[in-house]
Amino acid sequence: MYRSHVLVCGGTGCTSSNSQKIIEALEREIAANDLTEEVKVVKTGCFGLCALGPIMIVYPEGCFYSRVQEEDIPEIVSEHLLKGRIVTRLLYDETVGKDEIKALNETDFYKKQVRVALRNCGVINPESLDEYIAMDGYQALAKCLTEYTPEQVIQVITDSGLRGRGGGGFPTGRKWALCAPNKAPQKYVVCNADEGDPGAFMDRSVLEGDPHCLVEAMAIAGYAIGATKGFVYVRAEYPIAVKRLQIAIDEAREAGLLGKDIFGSGFDFDMEIRLGAGAFVCGEETALMTSIEGNRGEPRPRPPYPAVKGLFGCPTVENNVETFANIPQIILKGAEWFASMGTEKSKGTKVFALGGKIKHTGLVEIPMGTTLREIVEEIGGGIPNGKKFKAAQTGGPSGGCIPASLIDTQIDYDNLIAMGCMMGSGGLIVMDEDTCMVDIAKFFLEFTVDESCGKCTPCRVGTKRLLEKLDKITKGNGTLEDIDELEALCHYIKENSLCGLGQTAPNPVLSTLKFFRDEYVAHVVDKKCPAGVCKSLLHYEIVADKCKGCTACARVCPVGAISGTVKNPHSIDVNACIKCGACMEKCRFGAIVKK
Repeated sequence: MYRSHVLVCGGTGCTSSNSQKIIEALEREIAANDLTEEVKVVKTGCFGLCALGPIMIVYPEGCFYSRVQEEDIPEIVSEHLLKGRIVTRLLYDETVGKDEIKALNETDFYKKQVRVALRNCGVINPESLDEYIAMDGYQALAKCLTEYTPEQVIQVITDSGLRGRGGGGFPTGRKWALCAPNKAPQKYVVCNADEGDPGAFMDRSVLEGDPHCLVEAMAIAGYAIGATKGFVYVRAEYPIAVKRLQIAIDEAREAGLLGKDIFGSGFDFDMEIRLGAGAFVCGEETALMTSIEGNRGEPRPRPPYPAVKGLFGCPTVENNVETFANIPQIILKGAEWFASMGTEKSKGTKVFALGGKIKHTGLVEIPMGTTLREIVEEIGGGIPNGKKFKAAQTGGPSGGCIPASLIDTQIDYDNLIAMGCMMGSGGLIVMDEDTCMVDIAKFFLEFTVDESCGKCTPCRVGTKRLLEKLDKITKGNGTLEDIDELEALCHYIKENSLCGLGQTAPNPVLSTLKFFRDEYVAHVVDKKCPAGVCKSLLHYEIVADKCKGCTACARVCPVGAISGTVKNPHSIDVNACIKCGACMEKCRFGAIVKK
């Protein structure tokens, strides 16, 4: 029995900040102070507050140490673990009260969160079957195999209102019910862990922090539809997730939780990992299955749908990691419990990856129906540097932008679709007043053009034509007719593309046209970028009244475009200037402006 547990984040974010070296230093220091029998170090998954990594939590006190460095370890061990004195300078500032240390769930970042899919992330050692079992692991699978018929399992999932968390929002119970009656000698369960949206890392964090949850959920799905084999299609760029998932599969197989006659029920189920090479189109279910089969990842026409003819031509159910992560808790706590959260048509919680111009970047899990304002201003801590909130991009390249005027919108599937956006897998990129919305649309189109598989003409050619027009507009060469043609082309691509990639590729353009059309017009008519982002449409000037003649700007200019003498106002040669912005960053007097 240990008197203290030290939990250190071992997710990708904190690992990139050298949390593994911190763990090693911690273990050495604990051994040097003869505390090995009293203090247990646990490497966990992501805590969520990625902006504060590396993160360490010490229990039973619940002290949340943030941005811990290797040189801080001797002080933490000698003061906190040996003498019982908390190292307050390293505490996350929101946990420091007047006379007490606040619990994490009392901080703004955590207090509105409800963790279902992320319930074990940052809590257990993801490489330990025993720790997962201690958190009610595999009880849901046992309950299904010993108390429920496959039809009853599907009914529970249907009654819960769970919808696919991968983007489309299709009811999970209905998908399972469509597959279950189909007779075939072999059926499959497939997990989409390809997660290709820029800025999205929800599924990765579940795999890194709670991989057994996925194993259990896929086995439950297999029982429900009559499948005996599962595949997890995961990005090769997720080495930590792949490693931990393989450990979980091996542990489960060794313990008899995968394989033949699970729990003596006569039910057989096994699973394996397939690595993806990073093709965004393989996030589409039919392209993903084609890739698993060993072929080039290209989508197939539907119907037939995967529930009838999927992987290797057999009936298949495919869901993403977050969808599966909800299944065990729904089975254990009941459909009514899950349906009590969220909105009328969007039940439960949703995990979002907060990124962009926001104070607290990281992972959050909130009930459906939470407003964008609550996410940005309360949970996310607001926009840094006193800037104004301008928009939030949801759904990555497949989604759209929510403007500041709609910041009080409740986030759920139907509200986002009504705005021309979509939930997507859960990436949420926050933008401030310095963001050019035309440039944002161009950024996502560049991504989509690169990732199009090229199988259908509307996507292969249409997205390139969209990008060409956006490029023309951002360079100041566009016309008002280009804006109208841009919009018409978007609708054509949406209606005629073969798969979800092409059908949703125009969303960033359409949503920015809908809410920020004035910026497009400014680029075309005024030949100006209101946000000062598009280089072709801006120039730098030195305000003579503010310039002190310190020469700092001239010294950093890489092309010698700034001239002037000491203590006299300088000037910029606009023809020589390459618009790198180095001078503006260096000026301490605010004398350089973008126009």
